[in-house]
Amino acid sequence: MELLQDKQKKTFSALGKDFGWTSTMQTPKVVKVVVSVGVGKMLKDKEKVKLVEDRLAKITGQKPASRGAKKSIATYKTRIGDKIGYQITLRGTRAQDFLNRLLHVALPRTKDFKGISAAGIDEMGNYTLGIKEHTVFPETADEDIKDVFGMAITVVTTAKDKVSAKAYLDHLGFPFKK
Repeated sequence: MELLQDKQKKTFSALGKDFGWTSTMQTPKVVKVVVSVGVGKMLKDKEKVKLVEDRLAKITGQKPASRGAKKSIATYKTRIGDKIGYQITLRGTRAQDFLNRLLHVALPRTKDFKGISAAGIDEMGNYTLGIKEHTVFPETADEDIKDVFGMAITVVTTAKDKVSAKAYLDHLGFPFKK
């Protein structure tokens, strides 16, 4: 199992000729990883919201920041400023460690895993992935299996377009569907 840091060092030699890069500074890099969870359905149960916050802290190794509602919506019974989600931004070694755990431990533990979709790559070279169950991460205790929540993981890269981002993420070992 080759770590993300080692693969990053080999990116220029592996992809440089294909994209016409003349300098190692032109190679894409992972800038940050953003993990976000919405808790809208659990708003009335403060214990579940606390559980989500605690589990996110265990998974990422960093305390999540709460995100408030920007608008009041009567149908959903939300007011401006209500906590409707949590977000964590990981940079540097924490981001690389999280991606290593995601790629080598969590995704292979996903039930009936056949690869991730490349459709999550946007025009700016960032990749967004949705995970339905947080229990694929080994840091979470499986005793409270009834309180399962999903999360969105966005990998922000310095890739200029979709094609170079796909090639870069392939090189890093993202298991895309064939």
